[in-house]
Amino acid sequence: MTNILKLLAAGLIAATSARGQQVNSEAAVKTAYSSLNSNSGTGYITKEANVVFPELLAGTETEMLDYVENFSSKRRDYLIRTFNRGKRFFPKAVNILKKYHIPHELKVLLALESGFNGNAVSGAGAVGYWQIMDETAKQYGLRIVEQPSKEEKAKNAKIKLTPDSLAKIKKIQAKDERRNFNRSTHAAAKYLRDRCRNLNNNWLLIVASYNCGVGNVWEAMAKSGKPNPTFWDIKLLLPAETRNYVLNFITLNVIFNNYEKFAAGKLTFKPVQVKVDNIEKTVADAVIVPASLK
Repeated sequence: MTNILKLLAAGLIAATSARGQQVNSEAAVKTAYSSLNSNSGTGYITKEANVVFPELLAGTETEMLDYVENFSSKRRDYLIRTFNRGKRFFPKAVNILKKYHIPHELKVLLALESGFNGNAVSGAGAVGYWQIMDETAKQYGLRIVEQPSKEEKAKNAKIKLTPDSLAKIKKIQAKDERRNFNRSTHAAAKYLRDRCRNLNNNWLLIVASYNCGVGNVWEAMAKSGKPNPTFWDIKLLLPAETRNYVLNFITLNVIFNNYEKFAAGKLTFKPVQVKVDNIEKTVADAVIVPASLK
């Protein structure tokens, strides 16, 4: 069985060689084809992996294949739901990011940050689609609502709200531009553009900085002792939340880059052996042999 497959491989390689080797090529293919038609039996064929990483993330395959495969299996529903919800938001985000020369892959931060919820508020006080903190929002020109003090909250809790006062509160809340998709996306794009300058256009480090702040990334880089550390060099020096944030950023991009295969259940991350009852016929059917060689 193995010899037959080797003969076929030899024939295919020869058949794609230079024109000057055509006679040898024909002989090799004839030999392989003849062997395939004179033998039968159960065996295994190897199906190569078909996952394709986005160009921006080329070079992360070794580190990420196991993680992406595991995530895609355990959180399949989440990935499908996120992809479908992203159809509404991602194109608009990409158009804005492009104006600041930010790669389109950064659009998935919308999903990681807020799940596309403009009203999301984190425990730390980050608000909106891109989960922007008060200070950062002001720095990048977003109007925001000042957070009331505990005393004000206690005082307001004792006041009976009327329809008029509720309308006034909603009007004030609407001024928080972190909840405005276009304006907050412009601000996030400007922030990412500035991190490009701080982090030498290293996108994984930039993504990490969006989660934990550029200061923490700089500190981890200094601790690594390396002149130009990558994310993988400082991974264990970053907060666990940030590590997972970057890994999930990569994962969403890989899955969305291969979404049709993923949705159809045909996305593979590693070569796999498949058992077939008639291995010679299976391989022969996959090979186009010129009529002159049969």
